Amino acid sequence: MHEMSLTASLMEIVAETARREGFDRVTVVRLEIGALSHVSPEAMEFCFSAVAGGTVAEGAELDIVRIPAKAWCLDCAKSVPIAERYDPCPHCGGHQLQPTSGEELKLKELEVA
Repeated sequence: MHEMSLTASLMEIVAETARREGFDRVTVVRLEIGALSHVSPEAMEFCFSAVAGGTVAEGAELDIVRIPAKAWCLDCAKSVPIAERYDPCPHCGGHQLQPTSGEELKLKELEVA
């Protein structure tokens, strides 16, 4: 479960930001997780509650924004939704797709007290 190490790294970023910006408590941690990122939002939620204890984010809400996957089809020159990385284009059936969104794993925002 690589989500545990990702969440531990997230807590390091939150702690460093708290030190740098001078706040003592985080009430909301907002993440963007893309459909192609190979990160399970459910596993991140589970790990967050375990890892946040004893940190400035203890008791904070984890708000996960799920980013759908999209790609640019080089064959038909359209932006198309995809479910998996190697899906064919839903318009032309071509396989020359360049992902344009859905690979994100980003700390988007912190709400602090």
